Amino acid sequence: MEEASSIWSTVTQFLPHIFSLFAVLLVLEQISYLKKKRSLPGPALVIPFLGNAISLVREPTKFWEVQAAMAKTSSLGISANYLIGKFIVFIRDSDLSHKIFANVRPDAFHLVGHPFGKKLFGEHNLIYMFGQEHKDLRGRIAPNFTPKALATYTSIQQNIIHKHIRRWLEEDYSKSGSSSTGSPISLRFLVRDMNLETSQTVFVGPYLKPELKERFDKDYNLFNVGVMALPIDLPGFAFQEARIGVKRLVETLALCAEESKEMMRKGNEPICLMDYWMQETVREIDEAKASGSPPPANSSSLEIGGYIFDFLFAAQDASTSSLLWAVTLLDSHPDVLAKVRREVASIWSPETDGPITSEKLREMKYTEAVAREVVRIKAPATLVPHIAGEDFKLTENYTIPKGAIVFPSVYESSFQGFIEAEKFDPERFMEERQEDRIYKKNFLVFGAGAHQCVGQRYAIRHLVLFIAMFTSMVDFKRHLTDGCDEIVYVPTICPKDDCKVSLSKRKVHI
Repeated sequence: MEEASSIWSTVTQFLPHIFSLFAVLLVLEQISYLKKKRSLPGPALVIPFLGNAISLVREPTKFWEVQAAMAKTSSLGISANYLIGKFIVFIRDSDLSHKIFANVRPDAFHLVGHPFGKKLFGEHNLIYMFGQEHKDLRGRIAPNFTPKALATYTSIQQNIIHKHIRRWLEEDYSKSGSSSTGSPISLRFLVRDMNLETSQTVFVGPYLKPELKERFDKDYNLFNVGVMALPIDLPGFAFQEARIGVKRLVETLALCAEESKEMMRKGNEPICLMDYWMQETVREIDEAKASGSPPPANSSSLEIGGYIFDFLFAAQDASTSSLLWAVTLLDSHPDVLAKVRREVASIWSPETDGPITSEKLREMKYTEAVAREVVRIKAPATLVPHIAGEDFKLTENYTIPKGAIVFPSVYESSFQGFIEAEKFDPERFMEERQEDRIYKKNFLVFGAGAHQCVGQRYAIRHLVLFIAMFTSMVDFKRHLTDGCDEIVYVPTICPKDDCKVSLSKRKVHI
């Protein structure tokens, strides 16, 4: 008893010193934040270490709206904040965003895809590469998106989209008990499942066996949850479960790469993206082996698995976001919807015309303009995080400090320059107006510079296919409620109500 009392007495003697040291650290942290912030708009005081992380996790939409509003008041078009011990810079101005995208290199900015992405995604990622290595890998990826490859994917996409739309209609009939417009259903998870099957089949083909797929889907869901969680890498926390899940996902995709390599060595025709990639890769591996040279860089199955996971991450949730916003915007703009239906009907009919070929897809110019306007006005990935590798002079009046996380906002750029930018107006992307060319610097949905999205043609084609098929096969009506169109992050942006609609089979009157 006396020993315990003695220990407590010793501890209490040091408590004032501990509190004093803690107070000093808090003051120093605050001074450091203010020194980095300088005259930028942003909170004057921040919670030690956490900063405004709790606000970001609880209400991400409001958090970024506030950042954008503060940046709008600045002559530089930027604002500041503090998250989990990291100073952050939010960039609204398109020209400054281009400056970030154009300077991805070891001594400037490191693209991270997520504030704590390197820890979450693992090391084998295309987004973390620089210079010649990055350029060489993108060269290897190029055969994945040739016209021939895209035509292969189009057939897969169409079959899966058609299957899922029919299923949605059948399920809705069973709920409503008739073939008239049924009970409202939330599209988000239905679209997400469709996109998950589409991206898995397009990218990995038959190599993701049924016995692997269930675990794969669970791990991908863990990853999705972890992306939006606090970065606490401890057992029981969503972030660590996501990190471990990603490791399993990559290992599974590595097994798929091994099978694809074997099929391509046998001379089989490519039937998925991985095959198109491995077709040339195995030739280079075998040539290197025959000459006694080491295998080419970035050709191991584990590395390939990591890069395919990047593709899945880039395609899956972004496509889900865009497809949902396409439905909401077409519902609220019946004139645009009618024009889409007229164009598609003049080219393709779901009852009589078989598949939508690449040639037919190219004819759907207005439908493609609609797709581009959807992603302009509702950019699915609103921000592209980078980390400053060194102090970087962004403007004459402001230098971004080393270690800061920089957020160029492609969402905010989309509303700069364009005529009546807040208006949903697909005509701006037609040949007569060419706003996509005139204001090209502000259309940053797919990024810019060396890390510009390599699969953007695939993404737009997927959206055009969905719009063409959905509007041709389905009569739909949005179930409007207060705030249903508010943005939520999951992790890409979606309507708050998960896009609740009533669906029925479309009857075409000729």
